[in-house]
Amino acid sequence: MSGKQYLKNQLPVILINLLGMLVLALFLIASDNPIQTVLFIFAVWSIVLVLSLLAFYFSRKKYLNKLLNMTEQLEERYLLPEIMQVPERADEQVFYQIMKMAEKSMLERIGEVQRERREYKEYIEQWIHEVKTPITAMKLLCENNRSPFSREVLAELENINQYTEQALYYARSEHAEKDYSVREVNLCDVVHSAIADNKYLLRQSNMSIQIDDIETKVYTDEKWVRFILNQIIGNAIKYHAEQPILHFGATKTNDKIVLSISDNGIGIPKSDLPRIFEKGFTGQNGRTGKNSTGIGLYLCKRLCDKLGIGLTAYSENRGTTISLIFQMNDFIIGVQG
Repeated sequence: MSGKQYLKNQLPVILINLLGMLVLALFLIASDNPIQTVLFIFAVWSIVLVLSLLAFYFSRKKYLNKLLNMTEQLEERYLLPEIMQVPERADEQVFYQIMKMAEKSMLERIGEVQRERREYKEYIEQWIHEVKTPITAMKLLCENNRSPFSREVLAELENINQYTEQALYYARSEHAEKDYSVREVNLCDVVHSAIADNKYLLRQSNMSIQIDDIETKVYTDEKWVRFILNQIIGNAIKYHAEQPILHFGATKTNDKIVLSISDNGIGIPKSDLPRIFEKGFTGQNGRTGKNSTGIGLYLCKRLCDKLGIGLTAYSENRGTTISLIFQMNDFIIGVQG
């Protein structure tokens, strides 16, 4: 609350007091009172008025600043009435009741939205599980009737399966902590599983796979890391160049293990690199007919943050390297030792 605004608000009070002083001064002069007495009363009245205005200003300012500080510290600021003291002034009590009514309405609306989101999430998860049944059946039919056509169908089925998995993990990513199970995982096994998930797409794109010695164990959730690798492999396939190569390697330091996935594809423009993990960002490559959604890497980053895994991307001219950084604390190092 600024002093200028306060004076503006108190202008009617000041004018009424000035009018009262003028009327009293005229009455005292008409009653043959000495001018010194009139001036003394005028001075005392003015001092009392100024002091009362100043005292009220500083007390109100302190109270309002306290309210502002409490509001800034709240994440859900509509809950401010819950921590406020009930005002004593009648006009403030009216505004307090209005805030309570607004808070109640907001809580009811939030509850309704949360219920709708929960029902929608449950529907999406159920639909994805249902649609996986015909996908699996079609895979079995194609694998039992091998032909060039069935191999093409299997590759497209892997694409469909990846998109359904992406939708499922997107629905679950908000509360990933309810679904993951952290345990000791062999990175080599996870990498081979992810490659097997994409074998028909890799074969269709003639991708060569190179795997260094990655017999390294980390503590993480195997299912979520496998999904992250599937997204990275899918991007390498989508943006591959001639004679594509996909390389997996792991390096270990004292406190971290870095799993790197490198390809020799078309790369990522330098201007796009800082934004590739943003939701919906497709970049220059995604706008050239690659049907990019801007969700895959966003999901990878979101899930890595939930799991405490670092995620970085590097690209210069051609090729891209995505690195997953697994932290190793003293307890994990002691267990593995």
